[in-house]
Amino acid sequence: MTTYAIGDLQGCHDEFVALLDKLDFDPRRDHLWLAGDLVNRGPGSLACLREVMALGEAATAVLGNHDLHLLAVARGAAREKPKDTLSAIFAAPDRERLLDWLQSRPLLVRRRSREQGDIVMTHAGLLPQWSVDLAEELAGEAETRLASEHSGAFLEQMYGNQPACWRDDLDGIDRLRGIINVFTRMRFIDAAGCLDFAAKEGLDSAPAGFAPWFQFPRDDDPWLLFGHWAALQGETPASRVRAEALDTGCVWGNRLTALDLASGRRTSVPSRQC
Repeated sequence: MTTYAIGDLQGCHDEFVALLDKLDFDPRRDHLWLAGDLVNRGPGSLACLREVMALGEAATAVLGNHDLHLLAVARGAAREKPKDTLSAIFAAPDRERLLDWLQSRPLLVRRRSREQGDIVMTHAGLLPQWSVDLAEELAGEAETRLASEHSGAFLEQMYGNQPACWRDDLDGIDRLRGIINVFTRMRFIDAAGCLDFAAKEGLDSAPAGFAPWFQFPRDDDPWLLFGHWAALQGETPASRVRAEALDTGCVWGNRLTALDLASGRRTSVPSRQC
């Protein structure tokens, strides 16, 4: 069995199918890890959801910020944005089945390997101050709320840049928002682990006193897989942890990339987007 980790689809369904063909992917034999943001901006968000859901246990996807935005809009907790490409999902006859499936996706997946140690995938990365065990526990807190009868209220209060700094004594919606922001929005942080939400481009856009989260050391040594940051183009320069950037900007006209977790080999197909 080969496991491939793929970066943000963001509605690039044609490229997703082309990449699976290039990999000779067989769901009876192989497995996919998808780094979140299955939807939005590209033209095939509905097809992407259907394709991944149809793979069943052969595919594992984590939630990204665009996936959570889709859920918030669908549940009446937020409004569509001018650049959203989600309308086909809302009009689909199977929308509720797709949305329920998406809402049950995790924020973090973890696999322990004798050869490679802990392999962890989230959408945006892992805060250096969080051990993998703690991160898994915190992800579970937010996932439990998303699966509860209070998920609508949670989605309604999910947006916001505060708290920007994690504290173990956070509670209520501040705690949940802090968890969501780390897993789905993090790029630059400072030495204390406080997040900056303004800078979204390449490394040169770092605010004073901030650096990419992967340039800070950790006390443990997991292999961290993440998407979210297309401007990195799959690179993690000056990284002080084992980190693999998977988002290579397909929706922005670049390419869609898969990483073979066993060999480390990358396979890409060119974008078909303008």
